[in-house]
Amino acid sequence: MFLVEMFQRKTTMPTAAEALAGRAEPVETAALHFVSNQPLKPPFADGLEIAYFAMGRFSAAEKLFWALPGVHVTATGYAGGLTPNPTYQEVLSSLTGHTQTIMVVFDPQQLSYEALLKLFFERHDPTQAMRQGNDIGTFFRSAIFTTSDAQLAQAGRVRDDYQAALKQAGHTGRIVTEICPSEAFYYAEASHQQHAARNTGSQPGARGTGVRFPDPV
Repeated sequence: MFLVEMFQRKTTMPTAAEALAGRAEPVETAALHFVSNQPLKPPFADGLEIAYFAMGRFSAAEKLFWALPGVHVTATGYAGGLTPNPTYQEVLSSLTGHTQTIMVVFDPQQLSYEALLKLFFERHDPTQAMRQGNDIGTFFRSAIFTTSDAQLAQAGRVRDDYQAALKQAGHTGRIVTEICPSEAFYYAEASHQQHAARNTGSQPGARGTGVRFPDPV
């Protein structure tokens, strides 16, 4: 019974009454990006946009974005939950509602939001609910947190395009990616920022479905 309860907790979102209380002050994080040496926190330069993606382990997912031409800075954190300023261990309890999330600050004149969306869908499995591969839990769920009405509309269109591509390829899964406006992003602790660059032997990221968009990313 205990194992059943633990599994249900890991794959079921907490209610407001169940969620951990959190704290008023942010957890301590790094000031600068370990690779680019850019500040992790705003204010960012005029003209830059922010995107948020959750696609499994953020330590592995972040490195997919930071070297892209047009990306100003990336950071890891927590989004989509109830608990203010959660810690990593609190998120892993499944009692905060957050999922491990990547913040991508980019220049839309050099890199389109659509290109980021296509990379997101191709590099993990958006048909897996509350998990990526053997990583199971609400904190591994697939999600896009948008920062504008334009992003929200475009995310929906690209999701539908990828669903069509999956069907054409004979993949029977349905996309379960959560798409909603961003409400809060909490930076992860310093040890989780650019983890793949700090730890060359870190675990690989989630595996995609193998299906690509008709147009190369």
